[in-house]
Formats: sequence, structure tokens, C-alpha cells
Amino acid sequence: MKQAALPDLTFETEAGFPALPVAGVDEAGRGPLAGPLVAAAVILDPARLPDGLNDSKKLTEKRREFLFEAISASAHVGVCILPVEEIDRLNIHHATLAAMKGAVEALPLAPAHALIDGKFVPRLACPATPLIGGDGRALSIAAASIIAKVTRDRIMAELDLTFPDYGWAANKGYGTAAHKSALTRFGATPHHRRSFAPIRKILSPHS
Repeated sequence: MKQAALPDLTFETEAGFPALPVAGVDEAGRGPLAGPLVAAAVILDPARLPDGLNDSKKLTEKRREFLFEAISASAHVGVCILPVEEIDRLNIHHATLAAMKGAVEALPLAPAHALIDGKFVPRLACPATPLIGGDGRALSIAAASIIAKVTRDRIMAELDLTFPDYGWAANKGYGTAAHKSALTRFGATPHHRRSFAPIRKILSPHS
């Protein structure tokens, strides 16, 4: 069985890296019923590339935590956390673009080019290239996916301490059977996304 290719620096190099700073951008939290949306942008240091970068979904939690620290120590990182109020106001598509834009703008170094995970690109001050499945193709996007996911997972674990009935430390706000059952029993919290259909149904069952 052929092993899946790991992300590399091909797309970064095509965009001028390492002579030019190229940022990889990804998000975590598009699908959950609760919690913020988190986007991250990462400009890697070619002389200090953490070993084992990959799509965050393909890594164990322990490995993601290790790589989060390695990336934070060796690369330029920008993070944008968009609260549920903004997700509900903008809708999830536009919220994703806004979070990605915010993450790029939070970088301590302005990129000359950005590689964006997905089909759509936010309006940035630099050129940007969309890459479907980019977190499994470009190292800098893989790094951004790790930063975004670990950041969001930590937030959900903190929220779980205040709202323990919903199992957020385990389900991260996604609509698992246990989460939906808790919604039926206890109702929605301020951290639930009111624009999402399952939450709207609970808040307005006869609408």
C-alpha cells in the first residue's frame, strides 16, 4: 500500500520562500455547534523546521501539543479567535475569511504571500493562493492547522470547566450524540452558535 505523501515546501518555494516570507493559513472550528472559530498563520524558519509537521487531524493530541510548542518557539505565528457572536453575525463562511485575515494581520512579520487552506481566500495586503487540502500539502499550512487546533482545543477544555454538562473537553463543541442530548436537557449556553440549525431549533422549536 502506497504511503500518503507528507506536506512539503513546494508551494512555499513557488511563492518565493525562503527569500520571501510566505505564510500558511488554516482554521479550526468551522463545524462545531459551540465555541469560537480559531485561525492561525505561520511563517516557518527554514533553518528551524520542526520535524513531523502534518495535517493536525492526522496527529495524536500529544504530538500536536509537542509540535505546537516547537512551532511557537521557531516560527512567526499569528492567531485570531472569533467569538460566537461574530460567527452568528457574519455566517460561518465569512467568519472563516475574517478569522484568516485577522491571523495574517496578527503576524509579527508581514508575509509577501499567503497560502490559504481551502477554496476561498480573504482580502489580504499580499497575494494569496487557495489550496484545497492544503494542510496535507504545504508545511506552513500544516503548521497553522496545528496552532489553530491546539489553541481551540485548549479554549474548549477551559469552557468545559464552566459548562461541564456538554462534554466540550472531549467533543470540542461538535454535535455528538452526547452534546445534542445535553442541549435537549439543559438548553443552549452563551457559547452556542445561534445561527446553526440545531441551536436555532432548540431556541425556537416552533419556528
